[in-house]
Amino acid sequence: METVHLKINNIPVEVPKGYTILQAAKEANIEIPTLCYLKDINCIGACRVCMVEAKNRRGLLAACVYPAEEGLEVFTNTPAVRKSRKTTLELLLSTHHKKCLSCVRSNNCELQRLAAEYGVDEDRFQSEKPIHEIDDLSPYIVRDNNKCIQCMRCVAACKEVQSVSVIGAIKRGFSVHVGSAFDKSLDDSPCVGCGQCVVSCPVGALTEKSQEDKVWDAIADPDKKVIFYTAPSIKATLGESFDLPIGTNVEGKMAAAIRRLGEDVTVFNMDFTADLTIIEEANELVERIKNGGTLPMFTSCCPGWVKFVEHYYPEFIPNLSTCKSPQAMFGAVLKGYYCEKNNLDPNKVFVVSVIPCTAKKFEVTRPQLRSEEAYDDVDVALTTRELARMIKRAGIQLTDLEDEDYDAPFNKATGGGAIFGATGGVLEAALRTAARTLDGDFKKIDFEEVRGPEAIRTVTYEVAGVKINVAVASGLANARKLLEKTKKGEADYQMVEIMACPGGCINGGGQPIRSDSVSNYVDYKALRSKALYDYDANAEYRCCEESPVIKMIYDEYFEAPGKEKAHKYLHTSYVERGKYYK
Repeated sequence: METVHLKINNIPVEVPKGYTILQAAKEANIEIPTLCYLKDINCIGACRVCMVEAKNRRGLLAACVYPAEEGLEVFTNTPAVRKSRKTTLELLLSTHHKKCLSCVRSNNCELQRLAAEYGVDEDRFQSEKPIHEIDDLSPYIVRDNNKCIQCMRCVAACKEVQSVSVIGAIKRGFSVHVGSAFDKSLDDSPCVGCGQCVVSCPVGALTEKSQEDKVWDAIADPDKKVIFYTAPSIKATLGESFDLPIGTNVEGKMAAAIRRLGEDVTVFNMDFTADLTIIEEANELVERIKNGGTLPMFTSCCPGWVKFVEHYYPEFIPNLSTCKSPQAMFGAVLKGYYCEKNNLDPNKVFVVSVIPCTAKKFEVTRPQLRSEEAYDDVDVALTTRELARMIKRAGIQLTDLEDEDYDAPFNKATGGGAIFGATGGVLEAALRTAARTLDGDFKKIDFEEVRGPEAIRTVTYEVAGVKINVAVASGLANARKLLEKTKKGEADYQMVEIMACPGGCINGGGQPIRSDSVSNYVDYKALRSKALYDYDANAEYRCCEESPVIKMIYDEYFEAPGKEKAHKYLHTSYVERGKYYK
């Protein structure tokens, strides 16, 4: 490998040829501030915060795009550099609506942090601030261009990571801003709601549509029974909002904290319906294989992926599993089985899912998930960030709590349900169950071949004399590649798992937002995933069909996978959206 030698602040550095000054500085443990830079996604040198000085070079250089050169001598903290950065920040603040006290990104905002570090005068440059109408029409994301600094990170995430490209720069000069085609609302675009734009934004220009107050109102209503349930990945990410190391499992503390949000709050474990999804999905896969059904069968638990298919690849709708997502299944179970068993009026049961994903907020509005009795199966979907804010607002010290279990009867689940939160986890859990359905003596539990960070992973297994070709992809740009290969007949799979967000739910659009120093240089997805796989490895039950709660629900209510009642409550249908975006 060819390398180059340079000095940064008089420190000798050797890096591979092709590295930028920014990358070289990181090798020397020198941090150069950035705003527009997002590793492997957005490297455009637009914000000018990363400027550095170099000997024998005229002017300042943008470290994120300028290549490290042999013999280059770079200085990152000269008076000229500090002055440039301070001036740039002051110019950004001249048009930025400084609502820091009420902004959900306060104390977790890259612009705010840098402004404090460089001692900027926020009123040095007075200008006529452009007034943009806040776009809050979608059920999942709010865009406030009055806070946008035009770093274009959201645009790059939407285009490069997700291949959706529903947002971009509109107009020119002082009027330029980020928006959808023809300046329409996100709600009138083929946005899939994944929220990768939100977690890419360094400021508060993009946020999830908060429903915290709606939950507080329900908790305060004496006529409502409030039930929370938490998605598999939340246990591995919520702790970050309370300054715990990335990948800390806080499941017990989370259950204890939620229970303390109100006098009569119940908290269940969504890993149970992850198990339930696998039972139904594995049964569906086996039926398709045996009876010549539509293959490959695509997983359907990710609503961003499902909406992507409905918008962009409607010809693959028959390939989607008809199974509802774990979130949707739990809502149906609660307002069906649970209400019947406990003689409760479903209209007085307020169901709150805690999810890693902004697309789940869209999912709960789908007419297909509304019961025949005219009530929504799930009333509110809260992101990890929203739950963290509610816990803090209630004055609960999460890190000081003793671990508590979820409430019965939906307190037990398997390791197969837990790994749903990581890319490859749904497929692995399904393979565990499907393999035993096809071959009762099948011993393999860990399908490690479908795990990992690779964008697309393909594996062939042989079970009971049947070859099963499977594939995993995360990130919709990768999903698009896989779909195109399938359309061209270049791929032959029986089951395919797709997660809209790179890395799966552990990197969902509703998860805690990392600082740039973490996003760009720490493999946080691997750390979060490890927490789930460690949980699985130590679980009492690892295959979804082993769960005593699964056995109970089929014995008492659903009879068997795929039966009429199971199909009514646990399966769904999809729509071809085409130009009709909503």
